[in-house]
Amino acid sequence: MKKIEAIIRKSKFSVVKKALHDVDVNFFSYWDVTGLGNEKEGHVYRGVSYSTSDIQRRYLSIVVNDDFEQITIDAILKSAATGDVGDGKIFVSDISEAYRIRTGEKGGGTLKKISK
Repeated sequence: MKKIEAIIRKSKFSVVKKALHDVDVNFFSYWDVTGLGNEKEGHVYRGVSYSTSDIQRRYLSIVVNDDFEQITIDAILKSAATGDVGDGKIFVSDISEAYRIRTGEKGGGTLKKISK
């Protein structure tokens, strides 16, 4: 199992969510987060100066079976990209075990309903 964490633009969240649903990744958690970016200079919009060093983003946490790892990454890469600086990052790590609290079941079957 893999844990895929993605930090994306808030404006791309609905597109990314649809792309994940389209590849059958139907469960994930997300949070609104603020991060620091590489851009150091401020911008002026309608006469008001504002800092661009604090960046509003959306953080996604997705756990998938190994066979869904690349499918999930590709869906995020294609749907979250604008081609501009600040599109975000994806991090992948191993998950050693998962448990379904309701039944006590463990393993990869806890991540996706499996027909019997």
